[in-house]
Amino acid sequence: MGWAVHPDGLRQMLHRASRTGLPLYVTENGIATTDDTERVAYLESHVAAMRQAMAEGADVRGYLHWSAFDNFEWSEGYRPRFGLIAVDDDFNRLPKPSAHAFARLIRDASP
Repeated sequence: MGWAVHPDGLRQMLHRASRTGLPLYVTENGIATTDDTERVAYLESHVAAMRQAMAEGADVRGYLHWSAFDNFEWSEGYRPRFGLIAVDDDFNRLPKPSAHAFARLIRDASP
């Protein structure tokens, strides 16, 4: 959708939010694209940025991708593709390669 992608911005914001002293959860982090290889690269770079922030002391306790499924967006309809799981016109669900990449990234990030 032409939005900027800046993984280090996530790292920086995690440090900024850490100043509250509260545990952090990354929510709704993802990319709208029909190119799933781009989504995989986005996930890899952002999870790496999160892990770097954690190694630098940020108390990050969870990461939720935005969104599990391709869905209807009020202003854009079904055009943007956000999900790790494709939903076709008959509402069949099919995990994308990015869903498997996400599972691997998170599994590998576990202590």
